[in-house]
Amino acid sequence: MWATAATATALAVVTGVLVTNGGAGGGGTAQAAKRPAPHAVRTALRTLAVEAEGDQAASGKRDTGPFSLLGLSWTKPAAELPGTVRVRARAAGTGSWGAWQSLGTEGDGTGQPESTRGATEPLWVGPSDGVQVDVDGHGSALPAGLRLELVDPGKSPAPDPASDAGPAAFVADEEPAEGTAAEEGTAGTGAASSPASAESTPDGATSQAAESPTPGASAPVAPSAPASPTAPASPSAPAKPTATTPAVGAPATPPPTAPPSTAPRPPIVTRAQWGADESMDDEAPEYGTKVAAVFVHHTVDANSYSCAQSPAMVRAIRTYHIKTNGWKDVGYHFLVDKCGTIFEGRKGGVDLPVIGAHTYGFNTDTTGIAVLGDYNEAAPSSAAKTAIARIAAWKLGQYKEDPTGKVGLVAGADGSGTGGKFKKGQTVTLNRISGHRDGYATECPGTRLYAALPEIRTLAGGSVAGLRITGFTGAGVSGTKAWTKGPATVRWSATTPSTLVNRYEVLVDGKVAVTAKATATSAALTFASGTHTVAVRGVHVSGKASTTATTTVVVDKTAPSFTTKPSTALRTGTVGSTSVPVALKWAATDAAALKEVRLTKPSAATYGPTTRSASLTAKPAATTTWSLTAYDQAGNTASASTTSAPAILQESSGKKTGKWTTKSSSSYLGGKSYSSSAKNASLTYTFTGRGASLVFSRASTSGQVYVYVDGAKKATVDLRSSTTKYRDAQWTTAWSTSGKHTVKVVVMATKGRPTITTDGLVYLK
Repeated sequence: MWATAATATALAVVTGVLVTNGGAGGGGTAQAAKRPAPHAVRTALRTLAVEAEGDQAASGKRDTGPFSLLGLSWTKPAAELPGTVRVRARAAGTGSWGAWQSLGTEGDGTGQPESTRGATEPLWVGPSDGVQVDVDGHGSALPAGLRLELVDPGKSPAPDPASDAGPAAFVADEEPAEGTAAEEGTAGTGAASSPASAESTPDGATSQAAESPTPGASAPVAPSAPASPTAPASPSAPAKPTATTPAVGAPATPPPTAPPSTAPRPPIVTRAQWGADESMDDEAPEYGTKVAAVFVHHTVDANSYSCAQSPAMVRAIRTYHIKTNGWKDVGYHFLVDKCGTIFEGRKGGVDLPVIGAHTYGFNTDTTGIAVLGDYNEAAPSSAAKTAIARIAAWKLGQYKEDPTGKVGLVAGADGSGTGGKFKKGQTVTLNRISGHRDGYATECPGTRLYAALPEIRTLAGGSVAGLRITGFTGAGVSGTKAWTKGPATVRWSATTPSTLVNRYEVLVDGKVAVTAKATATSAALTFASGTHTVAVRGVHVSGKASTTATTTVVVDKTAPSFTTKPSTALRTGTVGSTSVPVALKWAATDAAALKEVRLTKPSAATYGPTTRSASLTAKPAATTTWSLTAYDQAGNTASASTTSAPAILQESSGKKTGKWTTKSSSSYLGGKSYSSSAKNASLTYTFTGRGASLVFSRASTSGQVYVYVDGAKKATVDLRSSTTKYRDAQWTTAWSTSGKHTVKVVVMATKGRPTITTDGLVYLK
């Protein structure tokens, strides 16, 4: 939203269609354009009188010619519009009426001689062909001469394939070389339209074409060749033209030299590229001496626009500023859409301190940036915030100003009676990046966008935020240390967009080892033997730097070792016809830092550096090779393996004494088992191996057994279980080498639960 107008040629109130066609223009430096511009786009302004009675005014549903933006204006610029204004539009060609929407009436620097009419904020409604308005003064009389202003922005030109700006221009990384001219279009050659006779519009209002100056006669003079200058303009807004004003198209004041910036210029859609009709206004730009501050605005349009509509929105706003407000040009220096695309606004050169019409009393030596949309309730997009920050960094960087700092600005106009906050000549301390409301009594740039200004200041002039090392490729990291065999790639991340980063520097032992582009997120390094420190420094476009915490890097070329070679043993668990529970054991170490041990055969698994065993299963009657590889943090490795073969002895293979009963069930190994409740009944297995486990079936009524190994009693095993279990290896033993052994089970005939059921023995070959 804007709050003041710059100098404007006195314009008659035009009712009807204003058709203009002239040279595509725009600003840029005084240097020659590098490529031709698209033709200017004709825009049209249609008006519809709104009759008022006391504090009320309304129109029924009215058919109109095509329009996409509307507002309400009245005859006297100094008059206030009390109450509320609601409008709704009919979508073109559909017959569908949209919801009622409010027009902002809070005032935008009204009562200034630069404005030819009072007006509400304009509202983008999209392509429409019908309108309805309702005005309620809430008991106060409405101003005279109410009329709807309906702007048709015309059809946008085809995208310029050579343009450096587009729907996602804010993410572009390649910038023009500092100090060179911005690439702008040349003037178009379309012929001016002739005045048309009065005709009837669909709404019944009269319509008259406005005569446009002939482009050839009014083509703007490049700022490098100004006519004789007049006195400098007021700090608030340029003075109106006088008899001594230079010829049409010549700068009223000599343009200053565009200094190089400490920050790169962002991609900008030029006036030529968005189709500005330069024949619509014939006044020359006026200049201050520098850019000391940036004011952020919003246009209070609906946020539902598509970014493909943004060029049309910019043309429509400019037409409203010129033809409704009576200003010399669009008030803002730059306009930004929600996709982050930046549009050149007021003519005169994007790299020059053009005097704008955006913040009453503070138009000289400031830049105005407006975001398309309404940000009282909606939050601005990250793309839009980044775009604002990029413009601010570039413009303030031309004059070596800190975007995060403050500045004392002198009010160039008296705010009394206009809604302004300050008296003329008053020095006001403001942030270098401020909101419109900081300089004028307004809600602009909306509650949510205003709340985002601290973030935008940091983006524009702070250090690189959120910078941290995220890891190393080719090196192991644990805590604040990393280990490598020599080469490694350091990785990092930051929350500051790359478009606001100048470069990254990788520091090894405090010195810059690698300089990387702003888009980089990693860098390859090669370390000499020993211990080193690594950090990443991000340099912002403002020149401010931030540095990550350091990571200690240790060069380690020594492989780990297995201090205990891998081995297997039988363990407790459920035995099946295809799987036997086994435990794989090992011990690995490293002189620097062991990272992990990986099982590679017969299956894959990874274990931590302190793990010494794993519970696995092996296929019975088959030899299995167990292969392990130890890794240290640097990537050095050592491998070791062992082999084993479990075998199952059915209970029928054992030598029986006492009374035993054969039981049959598919739940038993081999479908059968032995059961006994006779005290001292025994079952003896003989085998050659290096480990054994006894297998039982268990239940809540199961009793106890004694276990003898090679004739010696080794254990008393209680087989009672709260849940029924089959094929349960309940007792195990192991020997250091393979040999012939006997294992005997003796029934204890425990009181109350004398029965036990045995299901064989497993031994490890």
